[in-house]
Amino acid sequence: MLEELKLSNLRGRGGAGFTTGLKWEACAQAASTPRYVVCNADEGEPGTFKDACCSPRTPTWCSTA
Repeated sequence: MLEELKLSNLRGRGGAGFTTGLKWEACAQAASTPRYVVCNADEGEPGTFKDACCSPRTPTWCSTA
């Protein structure tokens, strides 16, 4: 899955546009445990509440989508 993600060149929507595949790879290669993935599900645009109701009920949605 990681290789497919890297090949897709999916990028975050932050200012740096860093590739998601490289972020996930760095997390997978981290020496320490436990490992955590932090998902910023901020509803920053006015009138966008599409994820606010989903993320507390299904916390695994960002890694299984």
